[in-house]
Amino acid sequence: MKRLLFVLVLLAVGTVFLAERMPQLREALPWLPHVPGLGAGKTADNASATGEGGGRRRGQRNGRAGGRGGEAAGPTPVLIASARYADLPVTTDVLGTVQATNVVTVKSQVDGKLIGIDFTDGQDVKKGDILARVDPAPFQAAYDQALAKKAQDESVLANAQVDFTRYQKLAETQYGSHQQADTQKALVTQTQAIVQGDQAAIDNARTTLNYATIRSPIDGRTGIRLIDAGNIVHASDATGIVTVAQVAPIAVVFNLPQQYLGAVNAAIRKGPLRSEALDGSSREIIDTGVLQVVDNTIDQTTGTVKLKGSFTNDRLQLWPGQFVTVRLYIDTLTHVVVVPTTAIQRGPDGTFVYEVTGDTVAIRKVTVGRQTEADSVVTAGLAVPASVVTTGFTRLTDGAKVAVSAVTASAGAPDTLAAPADAGASKGQADTVGQQGAPPAGQAAGSAPSSGTSEDNQAVRGGAAAGDQPANNGERRHRRNRGANPGGAQPTAGSGG
Repeated sequence: MKRLLFVLVLLAVGTVFLAERMPQLREALPWLPHVPGLGAGKTADNASATGEGGGRRRGQRNGRAGGRGGEAAGPTPVLIASARYADLPVTTDVLGTVQATNVVTVKSQVDGKLIGIDFTDGQDVKKGDILARVDPAPFQAAYDQALAKKAQDESVLANAQVDFTRYQKLAETQYGSHQQADTQKALVTQTQAIVQGDQAAIDNARTTLNYATIRSPIDGRTGIRLIDAGNIVHASDATGIVTVAQVAPIAVVFNLPQQYLGAVNAAIRKGPLRSEALDGSSREIIDTGVLQVVDNTIDQTTGTVKLKGSFTNDRLQLWPGQFVTVRLYIDTLTHVVVVPTTAIQRGPDGTFVYEVTGDTVAIRKVTVGRQTEADSVVTAGLAVPASVVTTGFTRLTDGAKVAVSAVTASAGAPDTLAAPADAGASKGQADTVGQQGAPPAGQAAGSAPSSGTSEDNQAVRGGAAAGDQPANNGERRHRRNRGANPGGAQPTAGSGG
């Protein structure tokens, strides 16, 4: 029995203690006695602060939710562009390989010791410039020998001609035989042939001697030399001495699908076709040239035809072996309706655009022809000068309200759409409410929305920091006076003063 009484006393004391710290329990059990000194005032203050903080947080959440709802209900910011008439080039981009216009592997045409290298690696040379020298001594000796042999035979020829003249006169006066004169005539002719043979030997020896001096056969740039001075070179060597490549002008070889061949041949009959060499990464134009030749055979394994373009390469931006993107201009579409490519949208029913009329948009089904990275040709479904949306499609539907941005006319408009949105987000919910429509003055002054209290409204409007302090002080005074009026109404957590 004593234990039961002890337990009941503990329960009663604990209930009174909890009632002093929990206003909700005090309201549910108003008959419990009030015991001063158990921290009721401090607990009430804490509860009031907790209620006020919770109200602010709920108010802020409700305010943000309301702001998002307002944004969803308001017009969608978009960028627009006007359809226009333009001349659009028909081009094709393919991968090509840069090749030197001419490439020569310089070799020695005679056998001998290489006694000199007369160029530096990577030097620009002209046709006829000396590149290397082979020891000319044996070739000079052979040339001199050929000259001496000719001089010897020329003297024999001179003697034979004198004898022929003498025998011919004797034969005419009947003092000599005609047979002897004819034999001498044949001897003269034979000696003349020997002299001609000597002259040919001289020419051959001179040519061989010239081969000892190795010259550049074309204008171009030398590569890295393949052999050093002092080595023995042979006419049969496969490596050679150096390579010379002509890099200005330069050629680019690329393959084109065979379905383009008809259009290319038709365009070539009208004049040279313009071609551009583009950098593969930055897409910048490296050089401009013309189509030089179309191969006479289609590769059956790939279904492509090989073409070669010629480029001046004045700035030496193209180099043999380099991969570039070749843009070939095949034709030009004149006076066609053009819109930015970003305006073209695709759906289950095909391509369409959002046409802006006033402050609303409407879906227009269009037929798209030629497309480039920047522009698209509209062959049907749109007329000039219709305005179409180029950026801001996320919340667009047929008949949706839109707000056209002031930067629409800019060429870089799609990249500037994020700026107004970010700026609005940084200003807070007050700016959002201002854009979507501010609440009535009466509600802002005191009326509460259905999901919060007047204190929540103050939190959303940003005025809680200035207006909460008087209410908190009054509430604390009211809570401290509860001991004098325990049966009075008590404020609950989360209510405003």
